[in-house]
Amino acid sequence: MVVLASGAVGHAVMTGLDTGIDRVDPFKDMKNRPQAGHGMNFLLVGTDGRDKITPEEKREYRLGGAPCHCTDTIMLVHLSADRDRASVISLPRDSYAEVPAHQDQNTGQPHKPHPMKLNAAYSEGGPNLTVRTVENMTRVKIDHYLEVDFTSFMKTVDAVGGVEICTAKTMRDSYTGLELLPGTHRLTGGQALQYVRSRHVDGAADLGRMQRQQRFIAALIKQATGSGVLLNPVKFKQVSSTLLGSVRADRDFGSEQMLALGQAMRGFTPSSSEFASVPVGDTAYEVKGIGSTVKWDEPKAAKLFESLREDRPLADAPAGEPGRPGPSGQPERPGNRPPAAVAVDVPPDEIRVQVENGTRMAGLGGRVDSALRATGFDTTGRPGVGARRDVKRTVITYDPRWDRSARTVATALPGSELRAVPGQGRTVLVTAGTDYEKVIAVRADDPYQGRFSVATGDQVNCAK
Repeated sequence: MVVLASGAVGHAVMTGLDTGIDRVDPFKDMKNRPQAGHGMNFLLVGTDGRDKITPEEKREYRLGGAPCHCTDTIMLVHLSADRDRASVISLPRDSYAEVPAHQDQNTGQPHKPHPMKLNAAYSEGGPNLTVRTVENMTRVKIDHYLEVDFTSFMKTVDAVGGVEICTAKTMRDSYTGLELLPGTHRLTGGQALQYVRSRHVDGAADLGRMQRQQRFIAALIKQATGSGVLLNPVKFKQVSSTLLGSVRADRDFGSEQMLALGQAMRGFTPSSSEFASVPVGDTAYEVKGIGSTVKWDEPKAAKLFESLREDRPLADAPAGEPGRPGPSGQPERPGNRPPAAVAVDVPPDEIRVQVENGTRMAGLGGRVDSALRATGFDTTGRPGVGARRDVKRTVITYDPRWDRSARTVATALPGSELRAVPGQGRTVLVTAGTDYEKVIAVRADDPYQGRFSVATGDQVNCAK
């Protein structure tokens, strides 16, 4: 959304808009902060605020429930020191976090450090605790804080004339009311909110939702930069005032920062986009009193954030870290060096996979499940324990009716053994053996000779 501040209109149009920003102080009394790196870091937070949404909109877009007063979306945005590159890293809202000692903003009671889901830090300590928690987890110093609620998001999308996205398959979510058939759609603000909030359209849950959010941002940037908004001072001021009139930001954030960030994000393309998600080690890390959380892969995450601190492109991050979502939801490294992907018949996101650990190696099932999911497969997220614990060669059992799906899984797991089991059903069972080393990227050939869609990352015939 901050891309709206770039272009020829410049400071002249931005003058006076700063006064419409609702100010917060997320850095108050903060001590022992990470050392500043190169470039500038923004924490972009989306909250579930819906106080200004009409009753009709609440009914139409399934927003009738009580807000949790927590963060619905968390993104770390890095602006390079040369102002030529912006990098966006999504932080899973259900990430396992250990919040520092703080005073509860609701009760005034002091809290000792304790574990919770990352998105709940906002409800206990507001922007200040959210910033402190993210800095502790990433060791990246936050320079500016931006907060957008449901209302401002909808108004901004409507102000640019809607955003076009392209879907390769039907997307339905009964929780948000999202229902999109395959093809191209121009989403209004309310429909866009459904799209970025949906967590139940596939088996990837919140991780899949983060990918859709990143794709939508790319589509929004494309719409803003390609629709004449940036070169039309009247339209530009309308869109900017709509956004800034309902955003919350730190007191030092203003037109200068918005213009710099917008200029760096202008011209995002599939090859230049710097999108990534935090590498995940366990998607179902159980914590007493909290439930299932997302546990980061700490070594890989540390290297990713090191790249950010040192102002390096995310494409230079170590292998194994998920980059911008590519076709069928599989990770693709940003820049001009995408990972090689083996062609298969069936897209991985159409294949349901259950993983079991066939060894006595602790955590192997979780590692395999996470790796398959990161590559785009629809895994259950709940790996089990195999009937045998002495499996040496990874085994893939499948119903012969879904033999092409099984071969796709086998391609992603080189060296594995295929075993047909009539009547097993559509779910492919992977029993991990001691020979497991890695999951390789796979990609389905496009039967429609379609084009790559910036908005969704899917291969689909959406050419006009």
